[in-house]
Amino acid sequence: MGAKTAYIEPGSPWENGYCESFNVRFRDELLYGETFYSLKEAQILIEQWRKHYNTKRPHSALGYRPPAPETIIQMDRSPVMH
Repeated sequence: MGAKTAYIEPGSPWENGYCESFNVRFRDELLYGETFYSLKEAQILIEQWRKHYNTKRPHSALGYRPPAPETIIQMDRSPVMH
C-alpha cells in the first residue's frame, strides 16, 4: 500500500503524544481556569498543580491509582551527639 511510519524530529513536543497530552491537560486543568496577578502567584499555583498531578491524580493505566504516591518519612527529632 506504500504506507510508511512518520518520522518525528527529536525534541519536537508537538509531535510527541505524551508531551502533547500533558500540555493539553495543563492548559485545560490550570491555565484556562486561572488568572495570575503576579509571577509568584503563578509559581505557587503551578507547583501545587504539579504536586497533585504527580502524586494524587488517579491514572487509568495504573488501575486508577496515583502515578507516584507521596511518601512521608518520619524524622528522628532526638539530638545527635558526635
